[in-house]
Amino acid sequence: MTAELTVELTEQGYLHVPASTAERYFPQDLFVPLWRPPELWLVPVYGAGGGGLLLKRRNLQGDRSALIWEALPPEVRPGKYPALWSAEQGMLRVLLPNLAEEGRSEQASI
Repeated sequence: MTAELTVELTEQGYLHVPASTAERYFPQDLFVPLWRPPELWLVPVYGAGGGGLLLKRRNLQGDRSALIWEALPPEVRPGKYPALWSAEQGMLRVLLPNLAEEGRSEQASI
């Protein structure tokens, strides 16, 4: 994995992606979110026929956003999260550390 990045999840369930990240890794502004604990995978989609969610431009700088609350577990908290581009897998992997820590503490108490 290479290129450390950051994305933001809002209280309203939106994913915010900086313009440079969106342009480099999501050139067609389409992606599929996949929840794989403790990570959220953002898989680029090529071609409108492939489906996926649309990253919409949210400001003049070209930052993008998409409503993804349905793809997230309810315990995800809003905030900025580290992300890594995985060239091997062809996806952006977002680590949600709060959920990873909660999962470990729940397992320890069982």
